[in-house]
Amino acid sequence: MSGFSNQFKKGILISNPVFVLALSMCPVLAVTDTLDKALGMSGAFALVIIASNLLISLLRKTIPDMVRIPVFLIIIATFVSIVEMLFQAYIPTIYSALGIYLSLLAVNCLVLGRAEAFASKNRVSDSLADALGMSIGFCLALILISFFRELLGKGSITLFGNELFTLPGLGNNPIYIFSMSIGAFLVMGLLLAFFKWIGVIKDV
Repeated sequence: MSGFSNQFKKGILISNPVFVLALSMCPVLAVTDTLDKALGMSGAFALVIIASNLLISLLRKTIPDMVRIPVFLIIIATFVSIVEMLFQAYIPTIYSALGIYLSLLAVNCLVLGRAEAFASKNRVSDSLADALGMSIGFCLALILISFFRELLGKGSITLFGNELFTLPGLGNNPIYIFSMSIGAFLVMGLLLAFFKWIGVIKDV
């Protein structure tokens, strides 16, 4: 259990995919302008990486080494297609908001990287811990970044069409730069500096 716990925590803090490894910057830039989109991408990412890690770990001894990458891509793309269909059927507004970035999960460097570097070489329990840790670390990063970007860039936080609160002074005069792609880098840099300062993240 300690091995499971250590691998799980590694993805959240020590090897956080966004704040430490700086991977999957495309969705970080594209879908963190609103909390809705960040939550949608977080859920989709978690489903894909957990399912693909588990299946690849189960099949790791039967997949020929020379075709492992194409097989990994087929497995990941299959789960992405399933998630796309589920989103389109049950949460069409989020599906439309995410657009092409949902499909791009099929070639996401983090998902493929964990399949190649970890799931294909480790047992199912360890691969599950890795997928859970990485997905939670990625999701927390997206949600944190989107919260501050939407709050500062729009002056308020809206969740699934319901306005939760408005920041006094910014409601009518938001800082629009945070709604742009550069805003993601600014927020990410400030959060990383804060986490380093309080000692949450040590290895960058």
